[in-house]
Amino acid sequence: MIGHNLNFLFCIPNTYSIYAGRTIMNGYKNAILAMGHEFKFMTADEENQVFLLDNYKPDFIFISLNKYSLKFLDFNALKKAKKTGAIIFVNTPFWDSPISKFRINETTNLKNDIDLNKFIKSGLGDIYYNMCEQGDLRMKGFEEATGYRCYTIPLAADDTVIYPEYSEKFEADISFIGTNLSDKRQAFNEMLFPLQKKYNLKLYGQDWTLVDKTLGWVQRGGQYFNFPYLKSFRKPKLRLEDERKVYNSSIISINIHEEYQRKFGGDCNERTFKIPLAGGFEITDNVECIKKYFIEGQEIVIAKDKKDWFDKIDYYMKNPDKRDKTIEAGRMRVLRDHTYKNRVAQLINIAEGLRHCD
Repeated sequence: MIGHNLNFLFCIPNTYSIYAGRTIMNGYKNAILAMGHEFKFMTADEENQVFLLDNYKPDFIFISLNKYSLKFLDFNALKKAKKTGAIIFVNTPFWDSPISKFRINETTNLKNDIDLNKFIKSGLGDIYYNMCEQGDLRMKGFEEATGYRCYTIPLAADDTVIYPEYSEKFEADISFIGTNLSDKRQAFNEMLFPLQKKYNLKLYGQDWTLVDKTLGWVQRGGQYFNFPYLKSFRKPKLRLEDERKVYNSSIISINIHEEYQRKFGGDCNERTFKIPLAGGFEITDNVECIKKYFIEGQEIVIAKDKKDWFDKIDYYMKNPDKRDKTIEAGRMRVLRDHTYKNRVAQLINIAEGLRHCD
């Protein structure tokens, strides 16, 4: 049986991300500490990984299966830690990925990557996981090719920093927090920007101007090569604690996914969970797995298509009192099932199952 007080080690090249990875890594960190466990990052700046691992003695080590992350790891040190009882979790990319090859520091197609498949076959990893629901076509063939199951660990919300807090500064009819990704350009043109003509729409996040986007490429390059200044010179547009204020102070907080998420339906973004937890009212585009996480129409509002999107936004803008039951029910569902504490508990249970098998 795994003990109550556990040491978690997250191997991440740097902690300077201004994109989604920032809230994900802090979500896990905050949850683990709030649950009474210990937490450390091991970054590319760690000069002696053997010393850190020998002294910290992690129960769980988390690594990401991509060349950017693996290039900074001492595999011999990890093997030694594993022999002394550490369990190595591997955050796994899509086996058959629709992600653009221009997404720096992300794996575009695991099944065709010889080096990453060699890592899997080495046996260093114990538990493979990603955010995809079981049966998603993007992971079809992974288990047969590798011999490992890939567990589903969805994204979540951090209840240590996200809770209802109103702020006049962030008042808006409609708000959207997110990165201006090229894969979302069509959705933004059709579903986001037209709202500006009718409502007070506020946008927050990264890469909404050409200069900002260019600087983002420079920073990601600096992170890949671990250049001290370039990897950290850009700062987030919002503090972590500001996000809850945006969602709570808007009449509607919209959620737009990438096209491949709508197509495959097996994973959703953090916004799906963060908006309700902040006491915000969410209208999201149609991603199938959301219906597994929430009761549609009671805990969340899902627009089935573009017409339904604008119809529902217009309806709730004209009838803001109709939001109240959905806001409360959605928040209760996230607190019950979809915080990062829930995800940490799930990972611990998976590890317990592995130990019992041994």
